[in-house]
Amino acid sequence: MDEDDVEVEASPGVGPEASDTGTSARSEGGLGANYWRLWTASVVSNLGDGVATVAYPWLASSLTRSPIHLAGVAMASRIPWLLFSLPAGAVTDRVDRRRLIVAMDSFRFVVTLVVAITVGLRQGVLPEPTALAAGLVGPPPGRTVLLTMLYVAAFVLGSAEVLRDNTAQTLMPSVVAAGDLEKANGRLEGAELVLNSFIGPPLAGVLIAVGLAVPFHLDAVSFALSALLVSLMTGVYRARGRQGGAVTSGATQAGVSGLLGEIREGVSWLWHHDLLRALAVILGLLNLSLAMATATFVLFGQEILGLSASGFGLLLTSGAVGGVLGSLVASRVSTALGSGRALAVAVAFTFGQLLVTGLTSSAVVAWLAFFVGSVWGVVWNVITVSFRQQIIPDRLLGRVNSVYRLLAWGTIPLGALGGGLIVALVEGPRGREAGLRAPFLVAAGINVVLFVLALRHLGTAKIESARAEARRTP
Repeated sequence: MDEDDVEVEASPGVGPEASDTGTSARSEGGLGANYWRLWTASVVSNLGDGVATVAYPWLASSLTRSPIHLAGVAMASRIPWLLFSLPAGAVTDRVDRRRLIVAMDSFRFVVTLVVAITVGLRQGVLPEPTALAAGLVGPPPGRTVLLTMLYVAAFVLGSAEVLRDNTAQTLMPSVVAAGDLEKANGRLEGAELVLNSFIGPPLAGVLIAVGLAVPFHLDAVSFALSALLVSLMTGVYRARGRQGGAVTSGATQAGVSGLLGEIREGVSWLWHHDLLRALAVILGLLNLSLAMATATFVLFGQEILGLSASGFGLLLTSGAVGGVLGSLVASRVSTALGSGRALAVAVAFTFGQLLVTGLTSSAVVAWLAFFVGSVWGVVWNVITVSFRQQIIPDRLLGRVNSVYRLLAWGTIPLGALGGGLIVALVEGPRGREAGLRAPFLVAAGINVVLFVLALRHLGTAKIESARAEARRTP
C-alpha cells in the first residue's frame, strides 16, 4: 500500500477564476486535456520506475550479499519522508504545483543520468549476484565507492520524490471535478501499475542482460519526458485563496506567519480530524510491515525462489495485474461493501499475502499472493486518496497531505531497517533460509493487529459523515 499511492480531496480547482487553476482545459463530459497530459507523464515516469525496481536492488546484490546493506539502501530512499514531508507540504501550498513537478522530474533526470554513466563505466567488473552468493567470485573492485553512490543516489532521489509526489496528489483536484476524482485516480493508478509493475520489471530483466547500465539510462529518459509533458499543461496551479488579487497561503489567511506556522496549521488540522488521523496511523503501520518484508526481497527471490533477473522481474508483474484489477473494481467494491469494510478487508488480504509468501518456496505461489494483495492494496489507495481529496480544504491540501504521508511513509525506513536486522539476527542461529523468511512472518503478525484496529476505527458511517461534513463546509 505504498502510496505512490497514486499514492495514492476537497473541491476541484474551480475557484472564482477557474482559468487560473488549469481547469479550463477540462472538456465537457470528460477529464480534459490537462488530465491526459498528467496521465501520460505519470505513465512514462512509471515505466522508468518499474525498470528501477529491479535495476537498483540487482545492482546492490552485485555488490554485497549483506541484508543490512540492502535494507540500508532501501532505508536511504525513504528517510526523506521523515525529514522533509512537513516542509514539502508547506512549499506545495506556496508555489505553482505544476512547475514544482517539472523541477523535481528534471532534477531526478540529472541524478539518474549520473548513476547510469557511473554504472556504465564500472559494469565490466561487477559479478553476477548468483556467483557472488555462491562464493565463486569475490566482491568487485571499488565496491565501497559504488555502494556509497547507491546510498547517496537513493537519498537524493527520495528527497526529490517527497516534493514531487506530494505535489502531484495535490494537483489532481485542480485538474478534474470533484465527482470525477475516483475515476481519475483509478485510471491513473491502473496505468501506473501496468507500467510500474507489469511492463517495467520484466523489461528491466531483459535490459540487464544487455548491460547493467541500460535500465538506468531508460529511467533517466523517463524523468526527462515526464518533465516535458507536465510542462505542457496549461493554467496556473497554485493553492486557491486570494487577497487583493494575490495568491496567499492558508496560513497567512489564518493569521499564522512563517513556514513553521504553516506547517503547524497542517499538523493541527489532520491531528484533530479523528478519522484521517486513524487512517494515517494504520497506513503507516501497514507500510512498516510491507517495508520490513520486502527490504531484502531480492535476496529472497534469488536464494529461496531461485530466480534470475528476468524471473524476478516477472514475479513483480503480480503487482500490476492485481493492481489493474483493483483499479477497475475499487469504486464498485467501495459501494458494495461500504468504504470502511472494504478497507478492513484490504488489511486482511495484506496479512494473507505476507503469510503465504513467507511460507512458500514456489515463485508461482508467491506471484499469486502478491497478485491478490495488490488487488486490495489498490482498492485501499483509490478509496483513501479520493477521500483525502474530498475532505481537505484546497488551501491546506499540500500541508495536510504531507502530514498524512509523513505518518504513512515515515515508517518505511524503519520497516526496511527492521527487515534487514531480522534477517541478520535470525540467520545466525536458524540459518539463511529461516532468516530470509522471518520478516514476512513478523510482518504478517503486525497485520493481525491492524485488522482489528481497522474494524474499530474505519467504519463506513464515519467516512460518509466526514464526506457530508466537507460538502457542507464552504
